[in-house]
Amino acid sequence: MTTENAVGAHEAPTSIEYIQHHLSHLKSADGAFNLDTFWVSAILGLIFLGVFYMASRRATAGVPGKLQNFVEAVMELVNEVVNSAFHAKSKVIAPLAITIFCWVWLMNAMDFLPVDLLPKLLGYAGVHKLRVVPTADVNHTFGMSFGVMLCIIGFSIKAKGLGGWGKELLTAPFHAHGFMAVVLAPVNFAFQMIELLAKPLSLSLRLFGNMYAGELLFILIALLPWWAQWLLGGPWVIFHILVVTLQAFVFMALTVVYLSLAVEKH
Repeated sequence: MTTENAVGAHEAPTSIEYIQHHLSHLKSADGAFNLDTFWVSAILGLIFLGVFYMASRRATAGVPGKLQNFVEAVMELVNEVVNSAFHAKSKVIAPLAITIFCWVWLMNAMDFLPVDLLPKLLGYAGVHKLRVVPTADVNHTFGMSFGVMLCIIGFSIKAKGLGGWGKELLTAPFHAHGFMAVVLAPVNFAFQMIELLAKPLSLSLRLFGNMYAGELLFILIALLPWWAQWLLGGPWVIFHILVVTLQAFVFMALTVVYLSLAVEKH
């Protein structure tokens, strides 16, 4: 009997079965894709777009409403980071930063839902596996970080040209001349590749590690008696608000910094 059948068949699964069940993804038929990660992240992205679109439609020069105040506060926070870290001119960087911060925050915030709420509701529809925190899936965090790496390459080529970017790959960081430039070109290229790959790797693992640890701790708390869940879960939720927000901010801020470095000419 498989784990999901065991969990569905017994009213009181063991602790190991319970943990395995909540750490198992809803996969596609061929097992290649985590469908829960895809759909939850897509729905949250649409919610973000819908809320900001609604705020833009309701924006007024007079007394702003609560939604407009909230959206403006988020935009001011992100604009401060962009203005302090990104010194070139770009129409893309601010919208990109806002999208990253809000989308990552929403995905992180799924950790605030009770562990058994959505899995139990969807269980009535025949869905017996569901992980609701997309950023606790390393595939998703790597995917976002890979997108950031493509943006780094794109910003570099746009700022320096394809030839300038290629030249930088072979001359930085040592900037030798003459014969030594030829000798050090492979070394420079190796260092450039290490730097390029280290950026998305650090972004993805930092976000994944923090959110996976938070998700696992909530699952362990859910195994305790109900009175202990409130006793330990309450303080952890309050602390986790800081973790969720900080990780979204760090991912956004580092993306802006990396893109700023990409457009600098050595």
